[in-house]
Amino acid sequence: MQERVDPTDLPAGRAEIATRTAPATTRRGGLRLGRLLLAGLLLLAAGALAWRLLAPGQAPAPSGRGGPAAPQPVGVATAVAGDLRIRLSALGTVTPLATVTVKTQIAGELQEVGFTEGQIVRKGDFLAQIDPRPYQALLEQYQGQLARDQALLAQARTDLKRYQTLLRQDSIARQQAEDQVFLVQQYEAAIRSDQAQIDTQKLNLIYCRITSPVDGRVGLRLVDPGNFVQPSDPSGLVVVTQLQPISVIFPLPEDDLPRVLARFHAGAKLPVTAFDRSNTIELATGEVSTIDNQIDTTTGTWKLRALFDNADEMLFPNQFVNARLLVDTLRDVVTVPVAAVQRGAPGAYVYLVRPDNTVTVRPVKTGAVDGDREQIVSGVVVGDRVVVDGTDRLREGAAVTVHVVPDAAGAGAPQHGSHEPGQPAKP
Repeated sequence: MQERVDPTDLPAGRAEIATRTAPATTRRGGLRLGRLLLAGLLLLAAGALAWRLLAPGQAPAPSGRGGPAAPQPVGVATAVAGDLRIRLSALGTVTPLATVTVKTQIAGELQEVGFTEGQIVRKGDFLAQIDPRPYQALLEQYQGQLARDQALLAQARTDLKRYQTLLRQDSIARQQAEDQVFLVQQYEAAIRSDQAQIDTQKLNLIYCRITSPVDGRVGLRLVDPGNFVQPSDPSGLVVVTQLQPISVIFPLPEDDLPRVLARFHAGAKLPVTAFDRSNTIELATGEVSTIDNQIDTTTGTWKLRALFDNADEMLFPNQFVNARLLVDTLRDVVTVPVAAVQRGAPGAYVYLVRPDNTVTVRPVKTGAVDGDREQIVSGVVVGDRVVVDGTDRLREGAAVTVHVVPDAAGAGAPQHGSHEPGQPAKP
């Protein structure tokens, strides 16, 4: 230990220096000691806090000094038995069964348009009129030519009979009689040609009156009266689209192929519901009419066509819709809200509320999902209470205060009369 020197025992110069430095040295030593004490206290506090947070199985923070852990409020639903629908959803396109571009089959002046844009027409309804006069004139010309050839044929046949009689009497050369046979055949061929020309002009006169080839709605008029139209025109006169019935074509992943094909080949009706693009408004209901014959290798999907009556015309050609296909319905299976099922390293699990209002982790095996309900194959039985809200604050054995989640309680009712999520229940 260093001996303290009295300034009075030193010479005058050194005594003055010692008198000035002694208080400064004392102050520095006190500050150093205070800092060490403060650092030690901070390390002790940090260690205590880390032990409380990281200790395994530590219960939630106590409600008071030295008191028990406060129960955590959680939302709870009850596992129930009900019907669960297996449904597949996809984005589909409304596709008409028939879309016809009406074109003229003959050349001529468009004299009249007999439809209003947007009009509903039936097969055979009048649409447009082409000037028939040129074809009527040709018809009369070929009819006159036919009459002439018929007279020539009658004369040739009469001469042939006379020549055959003279040939038997050996009063005429055989060549002359044989030439008359060929002349008759020529006139007969000319008559057939004349008749074909007449039939062609009659058909052209029919083509002058253009009618609708299908039931449907006409679009915008593409040609005005007075224009010269011909079959080579690319746009045609108007487009007629069939709206009733109408179809929706939608793709599904190839993984769903076996399940859907099994039901389709068994003769089961596969209902399809079409929703709008926001997937909230139901537009129409129909059923699968046919499936494609191959899988698209670029996307790994295959296509289905669903047929809809479309009586209210809510489905419009080329419209995008959400198609929801009902593949099957599982009867009397255990279901819980989707929010109750957690997933982690061990797999799927739920927090089960025990009778003493503590929770335990229960591994489960899940099945199909229908909206906000999920099938539980094993791990939970009917009547078990599962946590649907507040799971992030729970640990094994934690105490909880239970309140029933209204949506989960309503969804837990048996689903024998279930309806589409987000839609009013049907009576």
